Amino acid sequence: MPKIALTETVLRDANQSLVATRMHFADFADVLPLLDQAGFYSLECWGGATFDSCLRYLDEDPWERLRKIRAACPNSKLQMLLRGQNLLGYKHYPDDVVRLFVKKSIENGIDIIRIFDALNDLRNIEVAVDETIQNGAHASGTLCFTTSPVHDLDAFAKLAKQMESMGVHSICIKDMAGIMGPKEAFDLVSAIKQSVKLPVVVHTHSTTGLGFMTLLKAAEAGADVLDTAISSFSGGTSQPATETMAYTLRQMGFDLDVDSKKLKQINDFFKPSLAKFLADGTLNPVVMGTSTDALVYQIPGGMLSNLVAQLTAQNKLDQLDAVLEETPRVRADLGYPPLVTPMSQMVGAQAAANVLAGERYKNISKEIRSYVRGEYGRTPVPVNADLQKKILGDEQPITCRFADLLSPGVEAARAELGSRASCDEDVLSYIAFPPQAEAYFAKREAKKRAVVRYTIERVDK
Repeated sequence: MPKIALTETVLRDANQSLVATRMHFADFADVLPLLDQAGFYSLECWGGATFDSCLRYLDEDPWERLRKIRAACPNSKLQMLLRGQNLLGYKHYPDDVVRLFVKKSIENGIDIIRIFDALNDLRNIEVAVDETIQNGAHASGTLCFTTSPVHDLDAFAKLAKQMESMGVHSICIKDMAGIMGPKEAFDLVSAIKQSVKLPVVVHTHSTTGLGFMTLLKAAEAGADVLDTAISSFSGGTSQPATETMAYTLRQMGFDLDVDSKKLKQINDFFKPSLAKFLADGTLNPVVMGTSTDALVYQIPGGMLSNLVAQLTAQNKLDQLDAVLEETPRVRADLGYPPLVTPMSQMVGAQAAANVLAGERYKNISKEIRSYVRGEYGRTPVPVNADLQKKILGDEQPITCRFADLLSPGVEAARAELGSRASCDEDVLSYIAFPPQAEAYFAKREAKKRAVVRYTIERVDK
């Protein structure tokens, strides 16, 4: 029987896709031993938006969260998602910051780092890949799947071959919008398998309703690992259900290590959490539905939520259809970037600006200006010449790797923080999200003082 494995996403992507990464550590702490024993290839538990959310909303140290997961799951490979030179944010960081972040992620418990660049510009993942390999962890080179006149099987297979030459340990196909159909999955996995001698991982979402079919055809084409989410946190903008996928794969003759009894226990644990998030409004029922419009507009669920929120705030939700229609036009003008963070937010915001202003590119965001200038990397095809002229005038876009122009950042951040940083992890939190990290540090210090006061008062009594 062909062997296949599953990565469980409930701690990161399912959490992020359905409840905006609002699960506290306490919400899942008690189920970690079960997750550790269930037979998964890996537990995706960190990276993506978890870092920002811990600091901004949950009053948690993301590094401490990772260490706690590591301690509770000694038998599992822990996995994170890293946006290449963007790390976990929305801009490029200097190489010294990227290297230290990767090193500390591994030291704190990460085994597998899934590394991608929003433009599939491999120059923007090379430093993270190199540092991952140097520190003895698994570097999973990632292709952001999209469709356009310039994205085809040969292009993706060539990227996979280039990543293999960089030394990555596996190739991940990242279908962030759930737009990869079953035939596309079969053909793409087959092409990559013919191109490289590495394990192939497939990640998709259930947004359009294609997810189960897509993963099954990927398995039939020889995929080695599939991303799934425990059923109570599956579907909609999340991943296909772990239990259903395991059941189907076994029926189809695949050999899996996952323990079905433990999967049921894990799902039973998470059911009350989902009900709680639904009751308090954290889980919007809309994200649990199927949105076939994404097949037309290629808009991931998170991007759609952002557009709805942006238009609602301006009492312009009636313009949503016009913004959705404008989005593919903006994407074409910008050289067909895959719609993944941060490109999805940038393209969506510009489409909304075009519609609300009643004039295309009357208002242009600073992020789009930076993008056209070349700061995010090499676009799949050149940006529309008229738009480039409008934004840059006679200035030519940069063609080098933008990080080569950045000054080192670690020592400068250490100097800014001074005694407020107790370790390198604090420095990295500050570099990634300065206001949120500073607010967290202040709260942490206040708690320490409160504990000291309480202890002194107890002793005095």
